Parts: sequence; C-alpha cells; structure tokens
Amino acid sequence: MKLGVVGLPNVGKSTLFNAITHAGAECANYPFCTIEPNVGVVAVPDERLNVLGKMYNTKKITPAVVEFVDIAGLVKGASKGEGLGNKFLANIRETDAIVHVVRCFEDENVTHVENSVNPLRDIETINLELIFADMESVKKRLDKALSMVKTGEKKYKIEYDFLDRLYNHLASEKPARTLDVSDEEKEYLKNLFLITDKPVIYTANIGEKDMGKDENELPLVKQVIDFANAEGASHLTICAKTEEELSTLPKDEQQMFLEELGLSESGLDRLIKTSYSLLGLISYLTAGEKEVRAWTITEGTKAPQAAGKIHSDFEKGFIRAEIVDYDNLVEYGSFNAAKEHGKVRSEGKDYVIKDGDVVLFRFNV
Repeated sequence: MKLGVVGLPNVGKSTLFNAITHAGAECANYPFCTIEPNVGVVAVPDERLNVLGKMYNTKKITPAVVEFVDIAGLVKGASKGEGLGNKFLANIRETDAIVHVVRCFEDENVTHVENSVNPLRDIETINLELIFADMESVKKRLDKALSMVKTGEKKYKIEYDFLDRLYNHLASEKPARTLDVSDEEKEYLKNLFLITDKPVIYTANIGEKDMGKDENELPLVKQVIDFANAEGASHLTICAKTEEELSTLPKDEQQMFLEELGLSESGLDRLIKTSYSLLGLISYLTAGEKEVRAWTITEGTKAPQAAGKIHSDFEKGFIRAEIVDYDNLVEYGSFNAAKEHGKVRSEGKDYVIKDGDVVLFRFNV
C-alpha cells in the first residue's frame, strides 16, 4: 500500500513525514526503511504477530508494510509546473490513496503561505490543483475519443459521452471520485488513472495544546470533518509535532507518553488503520519456526490469489488451504492442538480469505 502525503507549505506535512520516517527506521525486519529521500516505509501495527512469534518461537517476524510518499511541489499553480509541480504529478499518480494534511493550529512562529489559517480555503487550493491536472489528462483522452467517434462504432460514442460528462464534472471543481458512474463507466474511469479518483483521508493537524480535546469542539477541525463527510471521504485528527516527538522515543517510553496524553494508540497507527479500511484491505497470517508474517490482500480475495501473494507457484499449483482462526489458534496453543479439536478447516479454490486467518497453503507444481 502506497499513500501520498500532500498539503500546502507549513501545514505540518513535513513534520508528519519526519514522524513516519523515524517510525520506519525502527522497522528492523523490513530491509528498506527509506527507499529514497521522500519515501518512508513503516510496519502495519498488528499485535497478533508478536503473540504468534512467541507461540512458534520464531526466528523472524515480518509485518505488512505501508509506503508513505512525501509529495513535493503542491502550491497554487502546481498543476502548471509551479514549485515542483511536474515532480508531484509523477509521484502522486503512483499512490493508492492520498493523505491530505490540513493546518488546524494557530502559531505565530509558523507562517502560512496565505498569511492566515483557513482549512477550507487550503483544502480548496490543493483540490483545485489536482482537479486541473486531471482535466488536462481527460482533455487529451477526449480529443482522441472524438476522432474515434467518426468511425461510427457505438463503443467510441459511449466512451466520448462519458469523458465529456467527466470533464464537465471536473470543470465544476468537483473531484472525479464524487461522480456517479455505472459499472461499465467504472472501467473507463479506472483506466484514466486520475488523481482525484483516489480515495482521500483529510488529516486535520492540530496543535499540542488541543491534544485530548473532543475534535468536534475544535472549530477548525470541525470544518475539516464536515467537509470530508459531505464528500464521503475519510478524516482523521492528528498532532504531527507530537507524532514526531513520539517517533524518536524507545517503544516502552512511547506507551508511557501515550498514556500520559490519555491515548491508547499513536496517530500514525490510527492513520494506517484508517488507510487499510479506506482501501478495503485485510491481513492474513502465516506462522512457523522460520517466520511469522502478515500478508496484505484486498477484502474478498479468494484462497488461490491470496496464495499468489507469497509466490506465483502457490497460486498455479494450489490444492487447498488449511485454515485456523487466529483466536482459536491462540486458545489451543498450537496448530496441531487446534486441529485435534476440529478447528482447522480445509478450504478450496472458492474460499474467501478473512482477516486474521492463519493459513497453510498446500500446492503442487
């Protein structure tokens, strides 16, 4: 899963990204914590892995991971190449979802590009740049589709009509993800790889003095929440400065720090979980003495395709999947004990993998 972090200058985007990369530096089992300067890789929080690691006395625990890409160049005019506009276009198109950081704190020591804190104005500025970039992409396809309409084939007329409707939707300053589309049109939309078709998490960045307060009682945050709800998007409230401080502490001190703030988990952990939910992702688990590992799949994935995540040979030669529910495995203490109590199931090609399934694939190639 790859998430693009966007926002205007001085909204806390870089501070949040620093927290992400510090957290990634502690992800020792993942070999490439920083792939390049603007990419940070962090582990998906999953306590089940540690439990299974102790049960199997495993040599290695490998969590699922999330890539965060710090998208540069988002200022007014970015879609026309202002700032690092061209670079941002290339980077953001490769992401699965967007984390849109919005400033919701007052600090006279941190200047704002517009000289005032106004979350809705800032959201509009970023969204318009993304919409303008998409309009340019759709216009190129629209011109091409128009020339194909002249062939007289019905399918080209259908495509042209859809692209025309999409372009007008974007021109009315609405993101592509808010357009009502038919099942057939979803395929057209998917193949356009539009930025504003990506799901988004509007992330309200608050000041340290507002930590622990009800987000609905913070006027600036409430504006972000209402906007996200109206668009059908996700939202999250986070204090990037606190997250950065937290990420530099040892694990045991992190927990104490969170408890002092009255929090059960970090904002970064909540961000990852929200992202998983947003993209319809789940994790299944494999466990043994050599390795305990979480594998990320899309909800609804069938057993052979889930096996293919491990190796293509597993999918090609799939015979069956032996599955035990995580809770049952923990209750009985071992795979064999769970099997003796009838808690291990043998599932075939049509079985849909569920979150928390502990799986042993049988295959033959």
